Amino acid sequence: MSATTSSVAANAGDVHVDLRGKTAIVTGAATGIGKAIALRLGASGANVVVDYRDQTDAANEIVAEIERSGGHGIAISADVSDEAAVDGMVASAVEHFGGLDILVNNAGIEQSHALVDIPLDVWKRIIDVNLTGPFLCARAAARAMIARGRGGRIINISSVHEDLAFPNNAAYAASKGGVRMFMRTAALELAPHAITMNNIAPGAIATPINQDVRENPQQRKELLEEIPLGRVGQPEEIAALCTYLASDAAGYVTGATFVIDGGLMRYTKGL
Repeated sequence: MSATTSSVAANAGDVHVDLRGKTAIVTGAATGIGKAIALRLGASGANVVVDYRDQTDAANEIVAEIERSGGHGIAISADVSDEAAVDGMVASAVEHFGGLDILVNNAGIEQSHALVDIPLDVWKRIIDVNLTGPFLCARAAARAMIARGRGGRIINISSVHEDLAFPNNAAYAASKGGVRMFMRTAALELAPHAITMNNIAPGAIATPINQDVRENPQQRKELLEEIPLGRVGQPEEIAALCTYLASDAAGYVTGATFVIDGGLMRYTKGL
């Protein structure tokens, strides 16, 4: 990272939130935004379940890093689109740590195709992971939170594309738009149980999913021209916002989407 992005990441991590005694599940936590969130929650004192699919070594290293910082964590391999796997993951979290307080629905996939060329299996897989996954995880988490009777936090890592059209990515945009209305509806149902539900909608964030764009000079230039703040965001900035929403300080916040995109959604290149 450059000096500027290093400073941004450090400052984002400076926000102090006390999550001691809380247990969190972070899906898709082996890399990128999910990794930053898992580490930040752990550094804030939460017990963290690091969900992953295939990156066992990476997930175990994140748990080790959480424990080196004085926290507690376990790694669980679970496909968020698999009902039995999700229910088992939540049950394991409750059994291991005594309950569940925070769910971060971060796992997601993206694959570009023109509308007329999208294979049905690609469409279904994106919807399964990006929309059905948050539903399955939120349902299982809410059941556990309600049974325990002390409220909870559900946070979906959505995208600016829950509201912003995304040519050649109709499946991805549809899945994120679905997450927006799922969150708004579920937030109303869960409010009587003191369970809040919110979305974080990142714009361009430096993760492995867009590394090729950031490393291509022309594509990077074009990307930065779309962002009024003139830089790509860092995963730690998403993690800092997520940690706030997971905290007691955000107890009156529900049913909302928090856009964190450097101004991307507001930029029109001049009319």
